[in-house]
Amino acid sequence: MKLIFIRHGEPDYSIDSLTEKGWREAELLAKRATKWPVTQFYVSPLGRAKDTASCTLKAVNREAITLEWLREFSYPIDDPATGRHGVPWDFTPGTWTKEPQMFSVEDWVNTSFLTQNPKIATEYPNVCQKFDELLASYGYTRDDKFYRVKEERFISSTVNKDGTIRNNHLPDEEHPEPTLVFFCHLGVICIILSHLLNIPFPLLAHGFFLPTSSLTVLSTEERWSNEAYFRVQVMGDSNHLLQNGELISPAGSFSNPFQY
Repeated sequence: MKLIFIRHGEPDYSIDSLTEKGWREAELLAKRATKWPVTQFYVSPLGRAKDTASCTLKAVNREAITLEWLREFSYPIDDPATGRHGVPWDFTPGTWTKEPQMFSVEDWVNTSFLTQNPKIATEYPNVCQKFDELLASYGYTRDDKFYRVKEERFISSTVNKDGTIRNNHLPDEEHPEPTLVFFCHLGVICIILSHLLNIPFPLLAHGFFLPTSSLTVLSTEERWSNEAYFRVQVMGDSNHLLQNGELISPAGSFSNPFQY
């Protein structure tokens, strides 16, 4: 299975849509996406994600399924250091790194200043559960910290009990692997990655920058029995912008992006 997460184009939050630059980003993304063998498109219910998706969907003559839980994970709190009222990340290093719970995959939601908004603790497991239900519909069932498929698929080889090697089919035209595309937001992408990779959300949200219209691509590695685990191929890939002379927007970052 392949998962492609796309952050929306440069946003105009005042109208929940895109800036002029954001629309250019969405059009360049659409040109790139026309080559993808997509099983299903999914989109957040928010305008900036829907507008970004619209360019690709028009280019490939497809429709997307709207998932309410794919909206941005923007449950606001007051930053204890700066007083900022907003998203539950983007804290100063001296604030979040001193909180042991921030380094826990599941317990980060109980960090003292995050409990200001009870929805953080309820919506994190909800998003994880909803994503698992979606994966299960494609045959990938969560088993504690990894996933299982119903049978051995897309595996290069398996060792039999007698020591012989049984070769299994890899993805091909007769056995295509599902490819799912999600148009959504920086925060909720990191929430889902946290669940898939068993990495605490605060480490992802503070340690990685996902530019607007960028791609984050994961593949399942299914090389032993019916076990599957997701591995990141690329994160925040913006080649479709730079190759066409469109600079990477700093939206969502506190530094100037590398533009080469």
